[in-house]
Amino acid sequence: MEIPERLIDILEKANYVAVLTGAGVSAESGIKTFRDPDGLWAKFNPMELASIDGFMSNPQRVWEWYQYRREVVNKAQPNAGHYALVEFEKLFPQFTLITQNVDRLHQRAGSTNVIELHGNIIDNHCFNCKEPYYGETDLPEGQIPRCPKCGGLIRPSVVWFGEMLPPDAIQQAEEAAMDCDVFFSIGTSAEVYPAASLPYIAKRSGAVLVEVNPNPTSLSSFADFKISTTSAVGLPKIVEMLKKRKGLL
Repeated sequence: MEIPERLIDILEKANYVAVLTGAGVSAESGIKTFRDPDGLWAKFNPMELASIDGFMSNPQRVWEWYQYRREVVNKAQPNAGHYALVEFEKLFPQFTLITQNVDRLHQRAGSTNVIELHGNIIDNHCFNCKEPYYGETDLPEGQIPRCPKCGGLIRPSVVWFGEMLPPDAIQQAEEAAMDCDVFFSIGTSAEVYPAASLPYIAKRSGAVLVEVNPNPTSLSSFADFKISTTSAVGLPKIVEMLKKRKGLL
């Protein structure tokens, strides 16, 4: 796997770098992607577990599912790709990390300027009054956490199928795509909209577009640079080359 010197030339001069990450980044920490045949979703109908209708028809089943997912996430550790993005944040005057992932591994690695397009499965809030919920969720079997303010059902603060993305998050992400000098699309299939539109917005706005993904995607032919490897392999190499160029190693 070769990192083009021309890409390092561009990054050395870049003022603002924005990054979009997808499930492939988390997969390297052992969190299966949506499309994996043996992944977290494989044995279930996602619409029954990650939609308002599914939650209202069987909130206990949905809660059991998310408790299981949290156990998987809590056991996982950030990988070399996550840590390389922490270094990215230090190497550029302006840096924005946009993620479709809901596991908060970027924050655990040390990234601070993170936009969560799909929310996360760590936080919770009331389905009715929308108030954040900080109480216990690991309740005895058959019990569902309820809001101490209004008595409504508590739900994970993740975006479900059929729900709109948080308006502030998508607005900030689009602004980052329009304003950045270089835009990285990392570990994402570039098929789920509106997140998939961000690389195209960046390219149309004049940014250099870089894809880091071991597999070809619909974005590959559109990218200025295609790094055909995983984020845990490719990103540390980019960081190392850039640090050498800047005299930091």
